[in-house]
Amino acid sequence: MLAIVGLGMSLGFSAGTSPGPLLALVIAASLRNRLGGGLRVALAPLITDVPIIIMALLLLNRVPAGILRWIGVAGGLVVIGMGITTLRSAKTALLPDARGGGDAGHELWRGALVNALNPHPYLFWATVGGPTLIKAWRTSPWHALAFLASFYLMLVGSKMGVAWLVSRQAGGLPLTWYRRILGGCGVLMLVLGAWFINRSLRLTLG
Repeated sequence: MLAIVGLGMSLGFSAGTSPGPLLALVIAASLRNRLGGGLRVALAPLITDVPIIIMALLLLNRVPAGILRWIGVAGGLVVIGMGITTLRSAKTALLPDARGGGDAGHELWRGALVNALNPHPYLFWATVGGPTLIKAWRTSPWHALAFLASFYLMLVGSKMGVAWLVSRQAGGLPLTWYRRILGGCGVLMLVLGAWFINRSLRLTLG
């Protein structure tokens, strides 16, 4: 049991802290809407990953790579669109108050959309997570549950940690630097969106 928990925590922490559009969105949301906005984005995998896991376990090995390729392209375009929006808003952005901005409630759905169109969770559960989960289930359902719980504890928890760190710094930032960092998040989303598209167009399953 300890081995499967350790594996789940290691994989979850690695996935949670790896640079990517969802992490960039966590940072941007934490700047715009303080801790509440960042936490909402961090929770996005809990919404989107259940159907992804089911698809990976049942169908993904039969799905043509072309389908994932175009999911990734769509995801890249969404991330680029969010990057453009973030860049535009950075020019006139005001420092958030202690409660955050008015659109904090939308951050969760932004994160869910980005994660649902991200080919990496599909590939992870098809190639690493799915086989590990099946092997754990064959040992016992409790092992499978322990793997999922430890994985998502670290995946979501690490992103929440990033949101907390960023939100703590946001309140003490001068307005100029706040706008610069928010603009940097926008540029990062543009780069990641373009990388997403390029990576997805070359995507193969094996």
